[in-house]
Amino acid sequence: MTMPMLRRPFCGLFLLLISGATAGTIDHRYKKGEHVELWVNKVGPYANPQEAYEYYTLPYCAPDTKHHPANKNGRHNEWKVQSIGEYLGGHALRHSGHDITFDFQDQTEGCTTKPLTDEDVAKFTLAVQHRWFYQMYLDDLPVWGMVGEMLPIESEKASLKVDEKDDRDRLEHVADISEVSANMHPYVYTVRNLSIRYNGDQIVQVDLTSDPKSLIKVLKGSKLEFKLHVNWEATTDQFHSRFDRYLDHEFFKHPIHWFSVFNSFMMVLFLMGLVALILLRTLKKDYARYGLVADMEEGGDSEQVDEDGKPIKSADHTEDAGWKQVHGDVFRAPAMLPLFAALIGTGWQLVVLTASVILFAVLGPLHGEVHEERGEVLHAVIVCYSLSSIVAGYMSGKFFKMYYPTTAAARRNEKTSLWQLVMGMTVLLLPTVTVLILSFLNLVSLIYGTINTIPFLVIIKLFFIWVFISVPLCVVGTMLGRHGGSDPSKSPLEHFPCRVNAIPRPIPDDVPWYGKPAGLIPLAGLLSFGSIFIELYYVLTSLWNYKFYHVYGFLLGVYSILAIVVGMTSIIVVYFCLNAENYLWQWTAFGSGASTAAYVFLYGVYYFFFKTQMHGFLQVVFYFGYMSLIALNLGLLCGTLGHGAAHSFVKAIFQNVKVD
Repeated sequence: MTMPMLRRPFCGLFLLLISGATAGTIDHRYKKGEHVELWVNKVGPYANPQEAYEYYTLPYCAPDTKHHPANKNGRHNEWKVQSIGEYLGGHALRHSGHDITFDFQDQTEGCTTKPLTDEDVAKFTLAVQHRWFYQMYLDDLPVWGMVGEMLPIESEKASLKVDEKDDRDRLEHVADISEVSANMHPYVYTVRNLSIRYNGDQIVQVDLTSDPKSLIKVLKGSKLEFKLHVNWEATTDQFHSRFDRYLDHEFFKHPIHWFSVFNSFMMVLFLMGLVALILLRTLKKDYARYGLVADMEEGGDSEQVDEDGKPIKSADHTEDAGWKQVHGDVFRAPAMLPLFAALIGTGWQLVVLTASVILFAVLGPLHGEVHEERGEVLHAVIVCYSLSSIVAGYMSGKFFKMYYPTTAAARRNEKTSLWQLVMGMTVLLLPTVTVLILSFLNLVSLIYGTINTIPFLVIIKLFFIWVFISVPLCVVGTMLGRHGGSDPSKSPLEHFPCRVNAIPRPIPDDVPWYGKPAGLIPLAGLLSFGSIFIELYYVLTSLWNYKFYHVYGFLLGVYSILAIVVGMTSIIVVYFCLNAENYLWQWTAFGSGASTAAYVFLYGVYYFFFKTQMHGFLQVVFYFGYMSLIALNLGLLCGTLGHGAAHSFVKAIFQNVKVD
């Protein structure tokens, strides 16, 4: 069994829908004389990752090989069969037309363009001015090259000193030029050196550099002669470590990264200690006070003491106030129950989805590192989302079943089909918002002609996956949540420790700021954001700055820390609200966690203006469109975690008090 087959152990269910031909040779082993395909992927401005176009958008010429368009059966510009994950990742590989063979013989292939027109000159000028680059793949290894340079005068091209190790490194150090002055001219690199290192029958390293001496001034009517020099070099480097050179270990494993995780862990300990010290101590005092009140009402006259052993005076306990006062309303259904149930179900699906994808990536050494295969993470997201739909249906159906009997409609024994509404909202809520945003982005991409446009066939495949896998699993989950675990001999309300009053009690208005949700929710979100913002920087840098994210162990640790911090802060917020006799805690708990997303989006705005050089309508729309999706999904996830922790806390405290 080959390695690529092992790399997708759970994708067999979707083989006909999402699989595509593996890139390069099946097992990455070549026989002497066998063809090694060089695929061209994209060109575009280095500052705008989503503004990527097909390679031959620029007026490059086709190599004079057997694959030249003039030759019959040539493969030049032939599309490479790709998977859904590759298309969604913005890859559009076409055959370069170069005829490279695995024979260890240096070779040179070239071509000459037609006389450049005004339009061709304008394209090259724009590309050089805005630091355009091109990307190619050889045996699944990416290489990057610069289109050209802006130089003051022609005589300086020969003296241009390049200190960077390759073209990609130089792209990091060359700035865009906003305006072209009269003494600045665009020059295009016409000679490329492709160095291929091999170990036995496998390719382990590919480098691409442009020759500074080959810079040619772009002029109307001139012909550009492009050459590709291919040289082979034997090496003792191992195949399994060939991708390590693309991983920026110095950046991702910087001491600051380790310190941030340690700092977040200390925050967890602090919050857990705060909950234990304040809430448990306060709850012990509350239990003592409420227990004494109950004993007095029953006629007991024994002297009571507090947790410090001091006698409690009657003036201290004659008035029953605080969170016990709302025992008859605390388990009342939240407002807009169907919507809330759908949000909770979708949130738990995202919790499972995120954990599954991160664990899949962490286990990369067992099935193949996810950063070595184009679209591998997106593959995992599609599979895990589809299969976790049953979780969304089950949790939303279970929550609705639990709280619907507390509604006024249930008390009147009205027949209703609200559970069908819950099921429909769970199925449609997140996909509808996601499709609307992505459809707008796809339309913008289509207008601009970028390769990030999702092909129609891929859209059809995704629709089939959703209709025939995700939706049925969500429906089955809803039915299981609605009917599963039912005991006909018990009342639907017996799973609550307190009965729910028929008439809601009024909520006091004269409470301090720390008893109002509006004052507590932003603080809770700020604490949660503080535990992840350093890792968020690394994630955003990977998304928008051409870095391969590979430290999924860090991500798993931060995800665990986030879950704990969100849970702890939500418990604290809910306790303060209940103590202010505000029993509408469910939306408050959800909002405490979900508010983290607002800070993440604001950080995304800061990152855009101060950490990137992005510009142009297309890139701005894509950036903030994707940031909106990230914030939306993170809000649902954190809101659900916060509500889950608060729900367990509320049930626990009301199980230990005497109520009428």
